[in-house]
Amino acid sequence: MSELLDPRLADCRRIFLEDFSLEVSIGFHDFEKTAHQRILVSVSLFVPKTASHSSRDDVADVIDYDFIRQGIHALTHGRHFNLQETLIDEIVSLCLSRPEIRAVRAMTQKPDVYPDCRTVGVEVFAWQAGR
Repeated sequence: MSELLDPRLADCRRIFLEDFSLEVSIGFHDFEKTAHQRILVSVSLFVPKTASHSSRDDVADVIDYDFIRQGIHALTHGRHFNLQETLIDEIVSLCLSRPEIRAVRAMTQKPDVYPDCRTVGVEVFAWQAGR
């Protein structure tokens, strides 16, 4: 992860969700519009340690993994995405809606598209505005 070498993240923790598997309506081909496909979503949130520490050992003081997992589930439930690019942009926006998140790295994959490829996907790294 080359972004971990960026000095602007030196004081951050990486909070992550890897290979979250969902059945999603995604794709621009006609056959993709009639059936859900399995996608894998991975997200890394870069949060300053001062904003991800609890002296009380209480989840209310930190970024809860449920925020991102439930948010992604809500984004993908009941709608169709033509492009992985659209989906990932919405995931990144969701993550950066929390001001304590300095940066996000997100990846979506469609592992069942081609029989001769392990997966196809899109990856984005984005900073909180003004950083």
